[in-house]
Amino acid sequence: MATILILVGTESGNAQMVADALKPVLAEAGHAVDVTDKAATFADLQAHDVLLVVCATHGSGDIPTNILPLVETLEREKSDLSGHRYGVIALGDMTYQDTFCGGGKKVDQVLELCGARKVGERLEVDASTQPLPDEEALAWIEGWKTQV
Repeated sequence: MATILILVGTESGNAQMVADALKPVLAEAGHAVDVTDKAATFADLQAHDVLLVVCATHGSGDIPTNILPLVETLEREKSDLSGHRYGVIALGDMTYQDTFCGGGKKVDQVLELCGARKVGERLEVDASTQPLPDEEALAWIEGWKTQV
């Protein structure tokens, strides 16, 4: 089974709520799961072979401030993540069409740039139609967990 790190990018707590809901589901499937909102360097990722990013969007499609240092470091250093697989759950609000799920999309691009291999499709949760993002994420994780 996989060693999964759920990376949380949050401003208001919704992404943390999603991560907390997913952890036991992944653990019950036999995966070792850690959750953090404090990863800042490549070294923080090395003990895990799978990354699951749960990332909100704020401002003008921006990455939350707690996960921004990690993303900037990975992009700047072009860290080698070729030994990692990953998935992304992006939270956004379609009322802001131009920046919808911008934070999660940007993190997805950086992980791909660093050579990580995406597992499944990115889940984009629209807060204007789905006020409880954990419900949609719990449905999505059922398929995703079987691919890792």
